[in-house]
Amino acid sequence: MAASQLTGMSSYIKQSPPLDFGIPYVDSWVKDRTIIVTGGASGFGAGFARRWATNGATVILGDVDVEKGDALARALRNETGRESAAHFVHCDVTDWQSQVNLFKEAIRLSPHGGIDTVVANAGIQAKDRLQEPGDLSAASPSPPNLATVDVNVTGVLYTTHLACYWLPRNPGSKPCNMNSVPGKQTRDRHLLLLGSVASLAPIAAAPLYATSKHAVLGLFRSLRATSHLQGIRVNIILPYFIDTTIVPVIAKVALAGGGMGKVEDVVEAGTRLVADTRILGRGIVVGPKMNVKQDDSGEWHLVSKNEQGSTKTALWEVHADDFEEVEVFTRRVVKLLYAVELARGWVGWATDMLTLVRNQIFGQR
Repeated sequence: MAASQLTGMSSYIKQSPPLDFGIPYVDSWVKDRTIIVTGGASGFGAGFARRWATNGATVILGDVDVEKGDALARALRNETGRESAAHFVHCDVTDWQSQVNLFKEAIRLSPHGGIDTVVANAGIQAKDRLQEPGDLSAASPSPPNLATVDVNVTGVLYTTHLACYWLPRNPGSKPCNMNSVPGKQTRDRHLLLLGSVASLAPIAAAPLYATSKHAVLGLFRSLRATSHLQGIRVNIILPYFIDTTIVPVIAKVALAGGGMGKVEDVVEAGTRLVADTRILGRGIVVGPKMNVKQDDSGEWHLVSKNEQGSTKTALWEVHADDFEEVEVFTRRVVKLLYAVELARGWVGWATDMLTLVRNQIFGQR
């Protein structure tokens, strides 16, 4: 495909070029931003909050765990010496009104009256019994526990819906632009989604969790092609198994002897995406740190840390070339469908409309 075509598609769908992790960014770019983090009381959310509040942001922690969330917000205010550093707001992401209240409270608490970044971080992995139905012969058998889907899908969709309303209304913000100057553009419009390696691969023992995280990836890939219409940049982090309480003991047993990722690397990925306003429509997989080297075919190999040309990393970009493949493919198919419509002309349109009216009147399908 010609370079001009790729450039045109990249510009059309407003995605920035594939990430270069060698390009530096500065934590202080988050200074003075107001950031909502759902599930912010522990795990990744707490890691994000601590790093961003330490660097001058106002972080609004939304969580069902009142004790942990309130304690973290108090600690961050004490550590930074800023009353605006962090605030806790009780929020059940599966409850629509609870999320509405979180966003409105964030606006009230924001020093500038707006929201710069929304991090849809809240997620759980409840016990997965989808493939263990038990006895369902009763007249009214109990349904499966879909709490994982409720939190990881419905909750994320609620967060996204509210972000799409409030982010464009952030006072002083401008539509996202891959040519922005991060250190000088304080106000932002950014939605950061949290997927998982389960967004990319099947998790045989946890079909509900894998389904929920596949849904988050689908949401990301859809949003990033159209969110520029509201000036919102959308990015996603997809962690591998990270050493947190969400990973069940049985999974840790299965992973024993291998590598697990660290929360600090997830926070590193999130901070790059939040701080650097030039990054639009990108996804970062976070795994265990390793020393790797790429061969001429593009394949990565695990090597010793002293190997010449090797790189130590825990971060990898995924779906980097979608605009060259998926979106271009989609554009070609749409072009063909449009050609069919042109070929059929007004006669085809009239025929379809008459068929539709007839079916509505006579109840046909």
